[in-house]
Amino acid sequence: MFVRGAAQRSARQVCFACPVRTECLADALTSATEFGVWGGLTERERRALLRRHPGVRDWGSWLEQRDDDVEAAVSDGRRTLA
Repeated sequence: MFVRGAAQRSARQVCFACPVRTECLADALTSATEFGVWGGLTERERRALLRRHPGVRDWGSWLEQRDDDVEAAVSDGRRTLA
């Protein structure tokens, strides 16, 4: 989903209804995907998460433990993710 600005909010809503959202986000983080909304996070949100947790090697496992925190931060509109 390659949208900009306010359209990202709608794209994220689609993601949070998707049954494979966590796997999609883990893949985007693992491959450092630069563009688009993946797993409910924008480019900026994914970059922030990667910067904040540089030692994570297995994003799938990390998200299994903390995905609720990430989802809450996104739905609350917080810029600081888990």
